[in-house]
Order: sequence, then structure tokens, then C-alpha cells
Amino acid sequence: MHMDVNGVLEQARGIGAPIIQEERVIFVWEGERAPDLIADFADWEENPIKLNKVKDQVWIHVEQLPNEAYIEYAYLDQEKDIRVPDPFNSRSVPNGLGEINHFFYMPGAKLTSIDRRKRGIAKGKISGCFVPTEHLAIGKKRRVWFYQPATQLPSPLVIVLDGNDYLRQGKLPNILDNLIALNRIQPVALAMVAHGGAARVVEYLCSEATLAFIYEQVIPLARQELNLLDPGNQPGAFGIMGASMGGLMAMYAGMRMPDLFGHVLSQSGAFSFLGHDFVVMDLVRYIPPLPIKIWMDVGKFESLLSSNQRMHKLLSERGYQVQYREYPGGHNYTSWRNDLWRGLEFLFPPR
Repeated sequence: MHMDVNGVLEQARGIGAPIIQEERVIFVWEGERAPDLIADFADWEENPIKLNKVKDQVWIHVEQLPNEAYIEYAYLDQEKDIRVPDPFNSRSVPNGLGEINHFFYMPGAKLTSIDRRKRGIAKGKISGCFVPTEHLAIGKKRRVWFYQPATQLPSPLVIVLDGNDYLRQGKLPNILDNLIALNRIQPVALAMVAHGGAARVVEYLCSEATLAFIYEQVIPLARQELNLLDPGNQPGAFGIMGASMGGLMAMYAGMRMPDLFGHVLSQSGAFSFLGHDFVVMDLVRYIPPLPIKIWMDVGKFESLLSSNQRMHKLLSERGYQVQYREYPGGHNYTSWRNDLWRGLEFLFPPR
């Protein structure tokens, strides 16, 4: 492959990197030695990429990527076991695990502005409080944020797992304000429940205690704080959503309490780990199909792709009302935020 190395370096110095040429992406590093490249498309630390030295102090890696993709990446100094910033790319975003990723969009990426508040629209009200856990979750209390849409009519409630992340990184209230104002969805209320920190995996791994905490502690308080429909009169009117382990827990909640959670939104659901399928797969496979409506999405670059494909196939074979999408991205809140409106429109169309 012929490449003008001097031109590539000058371009990186001038307008930044990586350098995108249609579907070809050139990562550039300048220095005595180069860190490893870790990224969405290489399963991060599981498959670090060595950059190639093409000239004294110039290192590159070339990757072919889909024209519509959103990509996050980082550089890793293997000797010091620390990430180092890309001096040619100032665009960065928290990865949700205490680290910072760089990012870029490919030329054909279909960007949405639905997460940015639009002028002149009615704004929902956000409030927060601490809910006693009553030994059903880690700690004595858990932070919950409530979102009341701008409507006088009773609304269905959606429980949001990893609620702190969907509030801040997912921009969920902004998305709802816009979708409701544009009459693309019916008004829905939210209870955004913070996760349990180091106990998050335990709490979201098909946990009956987490279900009990939501049912016994969160929902009664939501009924006090929000103007909600009565699921006793409209079985399955409520929804539950989450990403990764939260997506697994959302699916489990729908399978275990379909009379309450008739709408399930799972983003990159972690239905399998190290070749082991979690119990939610057996619930779908062996119990009679339930009257719930399900949205699933997952990134084409994720290690969770195959288990989501298998879950979608199983749900379809069992006769569930499910819609599934593979988006051109990885396992991150930007990808989930960019795709979230699709799931909300499917699950909660306008009345």
C-alpha cells in the first residue's frame, strides 16, 4: 500500500487524526515508540493493535470501517498499563468506567439532534430523592431521579436502570421532551434508578432482590411523585429499560412481571458471558410466550453481538412482538443515545 507518510503526518498535525479517506481510517502516532491502539472494532483490551513504524518517529495503523459508523478508541501504554491521550484528537468522552475514550464519526454517519433540547418546547420536570433499600439492594438508600412529562394526563412509567448514566450521558429527559413535543411518542414518566456501583453486576444479573426493590420501594414512591396510569387497570402499561447488564435485567423483569412491565427496551443486553447463557434465555425458551413488547439493539462491533442475535432469533421463534436493530457502533452511551429514539417510538407510539 503506497502512502505519503510526510503528507499523513502533516495532515495529522494540521487538521487532526485519525485521517478518514472514505472507508479507510489512518491512525497516526508521533514519537520514539508507539502505544497500542484499543478500540470498538478490536474488542478493546482483549485485542490491542500494534501500530506500524513507517518512518523515524512516525507510526500508523490503517483500518477499513463502515461508512456510517461511530467509533470510540484509546491508546494504551502497555509498559505502564495506562492510557495516553491522542495528541491529534481533542474529541473525547467518558467511557462510563472511569476512563476517557477518543471518538470520531465516519462520513456517512447519520447524526441525530434529538438529544439536544429544542427551542420553544415544553420541558418535563426532573426531581430526585433517596429511596430506602430495605436490604433489597446494596447500601441503606439509593438515588432515584423522577421525570414528569409536560402533560396533565396520567402517563405510563418507565423504570430506567443505570438511571444516573442515562440521565447524564444518555440525555434521556432531553430526548423525551423532544419526542413528546413532536408527537412521535406518547408522554411517558421515568424513574431513573442509580446502579449499585461495585455491586452493579450482582444486582442486574437476573436478581429477584432487584425486582423486589423496584416493586416495593421505587414504584410506590413514583406513584406519589408522578401522575401515572394505573397498571391494575391497564396491565403491562409500564416499561423498563437498560443497557448491557441493565439490558439483561430489563429483559428479565419483563419475563418475570409481564403484567407490570409490558414494554422492554434492551440496549446491548448481556444475555451471555464466557459462553454461559443466563437464565433469561431459558425463560424465553421454556415458558409460554408472554404479552410483552420488546425493543433490542446492539452494536456491530460488540462482543455481545452474537448473544443478542441468538436472543432475537429465540424471541421471534417463540412468537414475541420484538423489533431488533444492529447499529454501526460499539458498547457505549453515545451509540445507545443515538439509537434510543427508535426504541421509544416502537414501544410508546402516540396515542
